[in-house]
Amino acid sequence: MLAGRITRSEVNVSASLVTHAVVVIFLEFFAWGLLTTPMLTVLHEMFPQHTFLMNGLVQGVKGFLSFLSAPLIGALSDIWGRKSFLLMTVFFTCAPIPFMKISPRWYFALISVSGIFAVTFSVIFAYVADITEEHERSTAYGLVSATFAASLVTSPAIGAYLSAQYGDSLVVLVATVIAVADIAFVFFVVPESLPDKMRLTSWGFPISWEQADPFASLRRVGKDTTVLLICVTVFLSYLPEAGQYSSFFLYLRQVIEFSPAAITGFIAMVGILSIVAQTLFFGVLMRTIGKKNTVLLGLGFQLFQLAWYGFGSEPWMMWAAGTVAAMSSITFPAISALVSHSASPDQQGVAQGMITGIRGLCNGLGPALYGFIFFLFNVELNEMETMAGRSTASTQVCRNLVVPGPPFLFGACSVIFALVVAFFIPEHHQLAEVKTCTANKADSSSAAHAQNGSPLSLPVSDTEDLEPLLQDSVM
Repeated sequence: MLAGRITRSEVNVSASLVTHAVVVIFLEFFAWGLLTTPMLTVLHEMFPQHTFLMNGLVQGVKGFLSFLSAPLIGALSDIWGRKSFLLMTVFFTCAPIPFMKISPRWYFALISVSGIFAVTFSVIFAYVADITEEHERSTAYGLVSATFAASLVTSPAIGAYLSAQYGDSLVVLVATVIAVADIAFVFFVVPESLPDKMRLTSWGFPISWEQADPFASLRRVGKDTTVLLICVTVFLSYLPEAGQYSSFFLYLRQVIEFSPAAITGFIAMVGILSIVAQTLFFGVLMRTIGKKNTVLLGLGFQLFQLAWYGFGSEPWMMWAAGTVAAMSSITFPAISALVSHSASPDQQGVAQGMITGIRGLCNGLGPALYGFIFFLFNVELNEMETMAGRSTASTQVCRNLVVPGPPFLFGACSVIFALVVAFFIPEHHQLAEVKTCTANKADSSSAAHAQNGSPLSLPVSDTEDLEPLLQDSVM
């Protein structure tokens, strides 16, 4: 499709397909958002001692498995299409939900192993890249990211209400029904986004072990300076975010003494502000200051937010820092847009896999690291009914410290280094071509690559085939 000759019907079709991606993300994370309050209870029942540490280990295993599987899923989605892998990722990400009441042990076990397929965002961003023009891709990425925030605006509050009125069993049932509806939507409604000419027409396994090796991909990252800078930035910024996401609600309840209602209200506030940031401000910032400066601005907000969480000891401080956290949510879609604009159409899965593969590694390391730091400072979830005036000893000790939240201060230091690295990322950079398939497919697509002129790359030695990079998990 030539720029400047996009018809109204083509625009409408693109908008319709983006809507499909939005619905998939919304339903998946709405289902998980309902379980926010029941999750706190199940965590305490299963791990009454060292709750933060065990929670970090469970989430860490999930994230690390996501990192290991990411390159294979990213490359295969570039070859066999997005829909089948989207269906697979949604199914396995939501599979643990009913086991929260059936068997908590199996629930946590399934959460851990579900990381093998928990890369929904990677496939969704590649899906969006398939169906949008370059000039509208940033807006579409912001919309998808905002949908994640929107799914968490009301779902925790609804889950908390249903739990208080009818018990956790009903909450789990409702979440399961929504997850099933999401799977059905992908299967029956979502169309394939990858054109037929870019997919294999016969079954086989055109991916070598080298392409599926995440560590080989990491080694390749260092051979292109821009790729290296982007990946280091993602790692340093998302490592504290992953740790924070896995433990922050527990921290609010145990140390800051938030009630369940206050926690759901906090999530709703941050969600609403994140929607505004990612739909209104994100598009304006991308057009006015550019992709790189938007990344830098988002990292600046994240640094301020984490420092406030680290030094804050009163509820009002958490609420104030939450408003800053909403603006920091623009960082990930800005980085995705920065990479996607340098990728050719048949390399979008690999391009997004590069970013979300690093995020998967952070999802493994971040929660375990935060849990260990909390453990070192003796922060535990020993009393679920901590209320104002009835604080536990560990809560009083933590709140009297100069730094009540040591893991968050560590995260702020990490983001400082991310800002320094991101400053050196060139905004306009052409990367060499990446092969993700057999030689036949590479030959058939060489003309398309030549026309696009801006493919993503991972340089390798002259004797090596070019291989794809990596691929996510949020829950």
